[in-house]
Amino acid sequence: MDSRNAIEVRNMSKYFKIDYDKSNTLKDKLLYWKRHKVERHQVLNDINLNIRKGETVALIGTNGSGKSTLLKLMTKIIFPNSGEIKTDGKLTSLLELGAGFHQDFTGRENIYFNASIFGLTRKDIEERIDEIIEFSELGEFIDNPVRTYSSGMYMRLAFSVAINVDADILLIDEILAVGDQHFQEKCYRKLEELKRKGKTIVIVTHTLDVVKKLCHRAIWLYKGEVRLDGDPVYVIDEYLEQVAKDHKEERMKALESGDGKGRAAITIDHPRDFSKLELSDNKIKFDGWALTDDEAADFIITLDNEAVEYELCKRTDVYEVYKEIYAGFIDENKIGWIFYRNLNDLGVGEHKLKVQYMDKKGNILDEKECQFKVLNEVA
Repeated sequence: MDSRNAIEVRNMSKYFKIDYDKSNTLKDKLLYWKRHKVERHQVLNDINLNIRKGETVALIGTNGSGKSTLLKLMTKIIFPNSGEIKTDGKLTSLLELGAGFHQDFTGRENIYFNASIFGLTRKDIEERIDEIIEFSELGEFIDNPVRTYSSGMYMRLAFSVAINVDADILLIDEILAVGDQHFQEKCYRKLEELKRKGKTIVIVTHTLDVVKKLCHRAIWLYKGEVRLDGDPVYVIDEYLEQVAKDHKEERMKALESGDGKGRAAITIDHPRDFSKLELSDNKIKFDGWALTDDEAADFIITLDNEAVEYELCKRTDVYEVYKEIYAGFIDENKIGWIFYRNLNDLGVGEHKLKVQYMDKKGNILDEKECQFKVLNEVA
């Protein structure tokens, strides 16, 4: 093993066997022996990686891509079917919430129990226990049985123990998503501190902003293989592009087969509903935004039941909110819509604006209405 590496993965593959109609008794095996079907599910295929000492590396990818399995293989909780994984240095991990905790033990007792699993002596634990309890912020709850803890309290205790065992390599799954915002920020500050101390950190997360800020590298797993390995900003951009493409293909297939119905979201920003407009204002702006994942749907704007012409415009604010939900279907330069009307042309009285998305079957995917009144003077 190269002395510069903390983790080496060589030609490693992992699959799981799935048994269908498995017989549980001898009688079942004799009567239904033909029904027993075994399927091999390939999770990881021919993985090759070097993770240098002192690097902070993120494993990213969609659910089912093999991220957590790879982390468990690095921890040696499970073992590869072929190839090998080598590690150099003391290793600690946070893979599952409360793993290694005894439900009837108190938080304090579980610190001794859990930390000893990581290789600390009783003396080592006693020197660090105050620091562990303080970081967990459990206070008086530290002497309550952990079965009474919430998932957030579990995570606080587990993280507090894991980061205080003075390991060389820290492996973290998406466990930090459980905590509240305050504790998450505290955990990431601690990871930054460990990073500065030269610890090796491998983290699985869907929080891509954290990857950009915290990690030296991002490794993108796609369908069980390493698709890209490099600078986090570049890898994340390529990853999101593929996610958008895959999401679009899945939605298109569902819509074409009739198994799915398109989604849409519409907002009218101006005018506000039930607004009263003074005729002397002369011109009024109508604007808002709209998006859908049904590319065949019709976008219709009517004013007093008559169709109007409009322009599409850029809405970066909306795009940032919906880019993952509508991945592959929206263009930030064409989310907004806008048009103007002269109030004198509209005339005094009540008016109605309607904006809608309608699919080819005549189903309304979403619609918004706005009623406003034009006055000679403000009432």
